[in-house]
Amino acid sequence: MSEKSRLDEIKDELEILDINTTIFARKEIRALPEVLSENEKIVYLIEGRNKMTNHHIILVATDRRLIFVDKEFMYGLKVEDFSYDKVSSIQYEKSLMLASIDIHISDNILEIDGVGKYYAELFCEKVRDFMARPKEYFQNQSEPTALDQLEQLGRLKESGILTDEEFSLQKKKILEKL
Repeated sequence: MSEKSRLDEIKDELEILDINTTIFARKEIRALPEVLSENEKIVYLIEGRNKMTNHHIILVATDRRLIFVDKEFMYGLKVEDFSYDKVSSIQYEKSLMLASIDIHISDNILEIDGVGKYYAELFCEKVRDFMARPKEYFQNQSEPTALDQLEQLGRLKESGILTDEEFSLQKKKILEKL
């Protein structure tokens, strides 16, 4: 019996969590094996639209961090991740059919709309649960080091997901944090 690919493992995780995604999230889901660390587990995932860019994105809450994944044909892959201790608040607002989520991280507000209202509430609850955990909880989780992040970036470039320019820009951001 052959081993499951990381993508198949992720799809199984989503099925166990009873998370159904639309066709619009396929490209972001396919990018997750290169984005997630080997032992990182998805806690919840939603899809919506980034109000600032108007791009379709997925938000992934894992056992380690909050990740925004935006994979556009013309723009390539954009991944932003934040540790839960950097999130100061998360809130949602429901309308008739859909909801929007505002996430306050440092001095930024990330606004996502077009989220299913039931899923927005669940996602916010999951993130709040991790926000309430002591900082030591996340330090005990093996957070990816700068070297891990650079290796992951190299895999993204090798597989053609990132262009040379995108690779250089992301590499520079990682090195600036050191």
